[in-house]
Amino acid sequence: MRPAHAAAAAVTTLIGVGAAAVAAGRYAGDAALKAASGRPLPGDPRLTVHETGPGRITLTRSLASLRPGTYGIEGPDFHGFVGPVLDRVPHTADTVVRRLERVELGTLRPGARVRLTPELHSGTPRTALGVEYEDVEIPGELGTLPGWLIPAPRPTWVIALHGIGTTRRHPLNLVPFLSRRQIPVLCVAYRGDEDAPRSPDGIGHLGDSEWRDVDAAIRYAVRRGAGEVVLHGWGTGATMALHAAAHSGVRDRIRGVVLDSPVLDQEATLRNLAAARRVPGPLLPLAVRAAQGRTGLRGDRLRAVADPAALRVPALVFHGPDDTIAPWEASRELAAGRPDLVSLQTVRHAPHAAMWNADPLRYEEALRRFLTPLL
Repeated sequence: MRPAHAAAAAVTTLIGVGAAAVAAGRYAGDAALKAASGRPLPGDPRLTVHETGPGRITLTRSLASLRPGTYGIEGPDFHGFVGPVLDRVPHTADTVVRRLERVELGTLRPGARVRLTPELHSGTPRTALGVEYEDVEIPGELGTLPGWLIPAPRPTWVIALHGIGTTRRHPLNLVPFLSRRQIPVLCVAYRGDEDAPRSPDGIGHLGDSEWRDVDAAIRYAVRRGAGEVVLHGWGTGATMALHAAAHSGVRDRIRGVVLDSPVLDQEATLRNLAAARRVPGPLLPLAVRAAQGRTGLRGDRLRAVADPAALRVPALVFHGPDDTIAPWEASRELAAGRPDLVSLQTVRHAPHAAMWNADPLRYEEALRRFLTPLL
């Protein structure tokens, strides 16, 4: 081959490889960013139902089915929730028996494929908990945001912010606890959620733009009579809470923040989400860069709001080393940097955004101690 032809062939090959890399990176980036509201997070295992009986269910034995605590269980046309493992109930070596607490929707049959989820409930506050509530419409930047308002007498409200892979039904886990303490709760849907406005580019931004819907929710709460608010967020919802505490025009109304499994390292979370969706290791750096390029995500914005020196309100953090989506180390650094404002509750054996599920009583006691002086 003549030198000119060889050079042209080499350039063509490089262009082809480069185009393939860009396409692969974009695909991998989409895998990380398109975690639809209420859909399983990547890596959540499917379990087989082997048997059911009064107050119990037998599942495939795995690390997921052995998790301590209380979890939602869902499958096609089914939702309920399960309690702890029943070790003393006879079972085979490859199965686990858990207490079946409640069935809210459908019927479980042997052979059904199910997954565990942090969301215990599938309905509204009234149908799931027997709690009266109001459907509200919150004027947002992109349109009307639906929400549930559970009224109560106290002037300090809790605004509950779910994360990726869940919906505004996730905070219903805590509504009984908060209602007993007469604390109003506003469960918010934000851009990209079901019945909420679509994000302009159709993908999630890990809280980097969604926090502006939190700002809208705070303004709505103030108009409805809230004196101050506590933001309680899970995963990217916790990230939104930090952004709002730093940038909201009504941040003076924020009395404190509760951060459950907060996403404090965007690159690590993007990489973990892509890896959980089986993106090959060599493509993970491309996935992160492609996701950042599509969304304009800049780590310096998150680092600024998660900087311990920037924190101005008390924070309670629930997180643990078994979170494979949002690294626990970043929460430890936040707590170590501001021991005067930040309390870290370490929760083991809990996946992302399931710190309450692993030990509800311990979680609620820590939350009670945190909220009491803020009310």
